[in-house]
Amino acid sequence: MQMEIRAYTESDQADVAALWRTVFPDSSSWNVPEEDIERKLAVQREYFYVSHVNGELVGTAMGGYDGHRGWLYYVAVHPQYRRQGIGTALVKRVEAGLAGIGCPKINLQVRATNAAVVDFYRTLGYEIEERLSMGRRLK
Repeated sequence: MQMEIRAYTESDQADVAALWRTVFPDSSSWNVPEEDIERKLAVQREYFYVSHVNGELVGTAMGGYDGHRGWLYYVAVHPQYRRQGIGTALVKRVEAGLAGIGCPKINLQVRATNAAVVDFYRTLGYEIEERLSMGRRLK
């Protein structure tokens, strides 16, 4: 397997949107892939990565840092390419980028019912923290 991780470019948009629709089929109606991509490109686009295997886009990961905490978003690997180290490599790339600008901690959110994803992050050293996640739609 020949894997490459690189920064997102605009030519990746259709493939990323298709991947996210495959990996996150039950996303909320406000999580429109093309709109999420455009918002990310406006803020810290350098922490938006894609992974290719033999020229095919098979994974993504996005990170962000607000000066206090970092965040990990949209870690996605096509189901046919899971358990090959792609997700781990993408997470490590985001971590390295955020650590390089002084980020002391990375947070992420996982649906409580998604045990496989929770286990994946645990193998990478992430721990469940007793917090209540709250949100408010502004748009």
